[in-house]
Amino acid sequence: MQQFERLKEFKKSVSNKFNIYNSLFLNLPYQNIENVGMLIPLLLYQCQKGLQSGQNPQDILESFFQNYANIDSERDRIDFMFRIIQYVERQVVLYDSVEDAAFPKLQEHRSSLSIKDYFQLVDKDKSWDKVAEKLSTFSARIVLTAHPTQFYTPAVLDIIAELRSLILENKINEIDVTLQQLGLTSLINAKKPTPLDEAKNIIYILRNVYYDAVGDLYAYIKENISNNHFENHNIIKLGFWPGGDRDGNPFVTAAITKDVADELRVNLMKCYYNDLKRIQQKLTFKDLQEPLMQLRGNLYVAMFDSSKNVGYRDIIDPLLVIRQLLIEKYHSLYLSDLDKFIDKVRIFKTHFATLDIRQDHSMHKRVVEAVLLKNGIINESLEELQEDSLIDLLLHKNLKLSIDDYEDEIVKDTLGNIAQLKTIQDRNGEEGCNRYIISNSEDVFSVLFVFGLFRWCGWAMPEITFDIVPLFETMKGMETSELTMQTLFEIPEYREHLERRDNKHTIMLGFSDGTKDGGYVKANWSIFKTKENLSKICRKYAIQAIFFDGRGGPPARGGGKTHRFYAAQTKDIANHEIQLTIQGQTITSTYGTKEQFMHNSEQLLTAGLSNNLFGKENVISEESRKLLEELSILSFDKYDALKNHEKFIPYLENRSTLKYYQMANIGSRPGKRGNKKKLELTDLRAISFVGSWSQLKQNVPGYFGIGTALKTMKDAGRLKDLKRLYKEVPLFKALMLNSMMSLSKCYFELTSYMKQDPEYGEFWNILYEEYALSKEMLLKISGSKILMENEAVSRESIKIRENIVLPLLVIQQYALQKIAQNSDYLELYEKIVTRSLYGNINASRNSA
Repeated sequence: MQQFERLKEFKKSVSNKFNIYNSLFLNLPYQNIENVGMLIPLLLYQCQKGLQSGQNPQDILESFFQNYANIDSERDRIDFMFRIIQYVERQVVLYDSVEDAAFPKLQEHRSSLSIKDYFQLVDKDKSWDKVAEKLSTFSARIVLTAHPTQFYTPAVLDIIAELRSLILENKINEIDVTLQQLGLTSLINAKKPTPLDEAKNIIYILRNVYYDAVGDLYAYIKENISNNHFENHNIIKLGFWPGGDRDGNPFVTAAITKDVADELRVNLMKCYYNDLKRIQQKLTFKDLQEPLMQLRGNLYVAMFDSSKNVGYRDIIDPLLVIRQLLIEKYHSLYLSDLDKFIDKVRIFKTHFATLDIRQDHSMHKRVVEAVLLKNGIINESLEELQEDSLIDLLLHKNLKLSIDDYEDEIVKDTLGNIAQLKTIQDRNGEEGCNRYIISNSEDVFSVLFVFGLFRWCGWAMPEITFDIVPLFETMKGMETSELTMQTLFEIPEYREHLERRDNKHTIMLGFSDGTKDGGYVKANWSIFKTKENLSKICRKYAIQAIFFDGRGGPPARGGGKTHRFYAAQTKDIANHEIQLTIQGQTITSTYGTKEQFMHNSEQLLTAGLSNNLFGKENVISEESRKLLEELSILSFDKYDALKNHEKFIPYLENRSTLKYYQMANIGSRPGKRGNKKKLELTDLRAISFVGSWSQLKQNVPGYFGIGTALKTMKDAGRLKDLKRLYKEVPLFKALMLNSMMSLSKCYFELTSYMKQDPEYGEFWNILYEEYALSKEMLLKISGSKILMENEAVSRESIKIRENIVLPLLVIQQYALQKIAQNSDYLELYEKIVTRSLYGNINASRNSA
């Protein structure tokens, strides 16, 4: 019933409104071409009809140019395709705005439980003591990354916000004008953004959405909990990677890191200043004026001068004085407004979001090697040292370093950055920057290299106020993680460091590279088992394990319905905090408005709390574990064979948009690690890898191998076991539902012409057969008639979005075919492919 009501609301508030406002696109202000908007529905129909009948995108478009658009010259056809792309991009923006505006209405018919619902359950169970204890320490940390699929500028985000509010009020004339403004505003960057540009774009969202959203969510929890002294200001924490994540991005330097830290602090001061200004309009009482004006003056200077240091105590102490006076002299008038502001200050302090530092383990090895060479401890490489000797050097050898002694830019910048982190902590507070993450961690040196570098850069061992976080993201890294952590815990000096860090250890697990390396099922099952094993090791050594999940947008990168994943955790997995990355366009699509942020943050909290406090405990029996293990191996074998197919990399290079991600002015980071001439899978960024499959509408990393694994088990007479596994094991069900989402976004008709390709036809058929088999088997074990059967609204949304971008995707395929045929307009066709990426990325909302 709820699903029916929600679908009814969706059709009323989304489908119908979009159709009405979409008609306004017929009058968008483009010059030199008439009736482009009117031709789009016709082009969509021709694309649908042509692809369903097995036509080639090139034949579809050439027939359209000749019979409907009457465009003969190839150059004019290229211009027309660029105009179509511009229209489609803006249709996507309009649809996003309509759907976002409808979000609060759709949530009235939601089936998921809110925090308030959970508290009502607690009231029935009379278990408030247990809940209060958990809530006093539990938290969710949402870490915003700089990954290059979030590229709307603040100007475009402002237009989207304006459209959203106008749509809510059905102001047709104003919507028309705003759409015209959108038509004349560039949606893409004229040049590649710098890391500072990326940071500023996301800080814009922090300032305009998350500052109030986090404050409102905290106030909402505080209001609904039966505890007058609720003071867990860490219940929602924000993390920040732009400007700190230098893994594979040579443009993130020590100077950039400092500038981003300043930007975070200065923008927070602007938020505080504006809040204080509003409160001062209410607190007009005599004895409050001096402390209010003094604080306001300090904030005013700090928000324009990054060298002006206003510390946390400089802000909170005057506010507490004002609060006391308000209670004692002015009948506590407007106390709730002041308390809400004080809570925000306690949450954000002077950092706004914690700036994480991240670098690849191989870079730290390079730096340590350079330092030991310069100091005459080794002659050529670290391989000269025994493991124990190297550990001893990292823990005990005192070295004085001068950055000017080194020529290698990576070495100079790494040392310079570690040295300056003290200054960032002095200005933004320790929480402003206190985590150092090491990508591709596979052994104990991933952590100890960083520990040693901190010491050599002037940090006394007792003063290292940083959590050093290994990121286990490869199959090898996960397999060795237990031994890595056990070895670390048995090093006395490192244990002393952990004692100073409250005996907590954050451990990051990478879903993106894990899936790229091991396939969807194996990666997720390996991560699950790794969490259980690491939880056990941490408990053995009396360390509180905190897991930080590197999750991308789509299921292939750990995304999909995230709350399902957390609600499926077993009691054996440490559950003190939920920490996850929010990447790419997921920042705006899932957490882009205050309502979305509050709802999805609430879902994270309730998923985490439900494992501890409510409902049936998740237990995976030995029999189910054995079955999951078998499925994991079977699916990996199928995926591994695909990875090692001789056409795997050439197919991506020559039949997908892989190399065009780097040409697009989307992000500052290169599309692959290193500078090898020959492309290797290990060098590929998960974003461009997964994104390329998404642009092909094949979504291979989100399901490949599942169909074969399930069919093998079915043929062995174990279909009942599979159905029981789906019904009884929430983790398996969550993974399969997310795979169904990936499958529902596939459209192999777009590339069916490739099955005739003399070079890649056989490879295309391998992909298609596994897609068809996966779809068949998932419907069979779930008992569903269609994919996403119980998610009607999401299904409808995907359908509308796929229809919007279908002409764009056909144009993209047409351009790729022209490039393969060495057209005289090669450069222009490459620009078409590059430009076509944007609309599809945004329409998918979680494509990379």
